[in-house]
Amino acid sequence: MKKYRVLSLTDHSKHTKENSIYAILSNWAKHERCSEIFVASRGIKENEAFFNSKDLSRVTASRVEDDFSFDSRGKHFTRNCEEVLLSDFDIIFLRLPRPVSDSFLEGLKEQNGATIFVNDPIGIIECGSKEFLLNFPSLCPPIKLCKSKEEILSFCKDQENGTIVLKPLKEYGGRGITKIKGNIADDGKSIYQLSTYLKKIESELSESGLLAMKYLKNVTEGDKRLIVVGETILAASLRMPPPNSWLCNVALGGHSVASKPTARELKIVEEINPLLAKNGILIYGVDTLMNDAGERVLSEINTLSIGGFPQAEKQSGRPIIKLTIDKILKYADERIN
Repeated sequence: MKKYRVLSLTDHSKHTKENSIYAILSNWAKHERCSEIFVASRGIKENEAFFNSKDLSRVTASRVEDDFSFDSRGKHFTRNCEEVLLSDFDIIFLRLPRPVSDSFLEGLKEQNGATIFVNDPIGIIECGSKEFLLNFPSLCPPIKLCKSKEEILSFCKDQENGTIVLKPLKEYGGRGITKIKGNIADDGKSIYQLSTYLKKIESELSESGLLAMKYLKNVTEGDKRLIVVGETILAASLRMPPPNSWLCNVALGGHSVASKPTARELKIVEEINPLLAKNGILIYGVDTLMNDAGERVLSEINTLSIGGFPQAEKQSGRPIIKLTIDKILKYADERIN
């Protein structure tokens, strides 16, 4: 069977010891079907040109060795570096944290279109925006893309509780999410008068819009993250908000516990899988919230750099990382054949 040569693109300057790339790449490097793995970081000076220019054909990378693990100095990304051609690799594994520009992703695919991407750069652009949720209105709470303050105020009036949440289309980690109730805007850190907040987001509204979603009274029951690989849910965790907060994101002070997908969540993933697969999305995260009727509903889809694999493996006792690598290799086999 074919052995694969792999290049992973990341940014080690944004990593913590919990980052999934270390467990995934170190295990993948030992796999019998791996020829070798290189990793290139946006966080080293040699790659400033690559990540900020139009030439996306070559990058400075380091081979993943047996001791590949988190190091606060980033030694695994700076030692024994060499310039490599992206076209020499069978698989490009994207583990880039945001921000990542659409122009970078477009150029990456345009110049290396014959390579197998996980995930596909154009698919990330298409499916990575919160606007993508508009394809699945029956699976979500009431939602609307708002491009004016009038549309925001109208959407508020349409909700029986008069409360909504606004989400920037391409932010991540809970950043920029704001609750609107009456004349108050609450982003989890600061409280604004609604008129002040609407003035603040005026340019964003006119340029791209914000996704408005009905505020769910059961949000404190947790935001569940489902990790999906190869159209299969491999793990689930329930992220609970910190005391006196409505935001469940762990990066903002919440905590995570092991969970299992409900029948409703299995149905959600079954319905969204075909469109994501069509766009070359192999690995993604699904977030669900409990709606006012006590059912799980789709609140977000994440396609860029999904984390939590080692944590899910520890919580579930299942070989999540091995299953992930095997599914990537199966995906590559299918593309070649």
